[in-house]
Amino acid sequence: MLKVGIAGIGFMGWIHWLAWHRIPGVEVTAIATFEPERRAGDWTAIKGNFGPPGKKVDLSRLSVFETAQEMVGSGSIDLVDICLPTRFHPAAAIAAVNAGKHVICEKPLALTLADCDLVLKAASDAGRKLMVGHVLPFFPEYSWALEQVQSGKYGKLLGGNFKRVISDPHWLQNFYDPQVIGGPLLDLHVHDAHLIRLLFGMPTGVQSRGRLRDGTAEYAATLFDFADRSLVVSSTMGVVHQQGRPFTHGFEIHLEGATIHFESAAFSDQAETLPVKMMTSAGKVVRPPMPGGDPVDGFVAELTEVKDCLAAGRDSAILSGTFARDAIELCEMQAAAIRKNLGV
Repeated sequence: MLKVGIAGIGFMGWIHWLAWHRIPGVEVTAIATFEPERRAGDWTAIKGNFGPPGKKVDLSRLSVFETAQEMVGSGSIDLVDICLPTRFHPAAAIAAVNAGKHVICEKPLALTLADCDLVLKAASDAGRKLMVGHVLPFFPEYSWALEQVQSGKYGKLLGGNFKRVISDPHWLQNFYDPQVIGGPLLDLHVHDAHLIRLLFGMPTGVQSRGRLRDGTAEYAATLFDFADRSLVVSSTMGVVHQQGRPFTHGFEIHLEGATIHFESAAFSDQAETLPVKMMTSAGKVVRPPMPGGDPVDGFVAELTEVKDCLAAGRDSAILSGTFARDAIELCEMQAAAIRKNLGV
């Protein structure tokens, strides 16, 4: 039985709580949260942009702590699941591995590359597993696309483009503060930076153009450079000021023998989706069936991967701490390129 302690009971902590309870062989035995009402089991104030709202939870059989640093000393847990605000990730992760616990940390691993390196070194020195919750490859459309690429059936990867754009998140305080959230590069685009790293390897450079808000990248388009100069990979990310489309994401992945396409957007009046499909060299359009629309399922798949990796003593090919670190490096490279182009 894998014993899990969740650090941080906000929206993501709630989603992880739901996901862990769907996985056989796992027991959530501890939580840590700053909010006294949530330590008492009242999670009704939790709301997010998907999944069910929070509810009252029976914590009578769990160990309850105020801070992650207190929780990691508990002998009742094997794995610390860090769902705290990003600025607290490094300290919590380092405390956990130093206490002999394995770690799954929500993305992004940290707000800076330097902090990522500190966490990776601490995990390595302690001999503990560190995985980072880049859940995107576990969502059905992305998982299916990844399987087609990795099968080799459609030949070499030629490139692709990746989009992730939101309306201005007025409800989120300090969104553009580099010491708190870091803006859309670190909170939003980091998903696609990780996916690009996973699919194509680590880029050697970037060519980015964008807009800044208070010194933080607000919107950007990027071309990624690779040692293989034939690869053509691009991304669009950021914030627009019109609130009629709160969120859109998608991709087009190019292979020698096929192109895979997906796009979905939430508009203020309705959602619109172009389901994932593959166009083959033979002129066919393949439209694979996708599982039901419960987004928590993606987190169940992600956390099942965590459980399986710990049980087998293996590293994850997707949730790698190194890949998560490289995604932050890509975000920093883009931010630097944007500022250089603007002369700031």
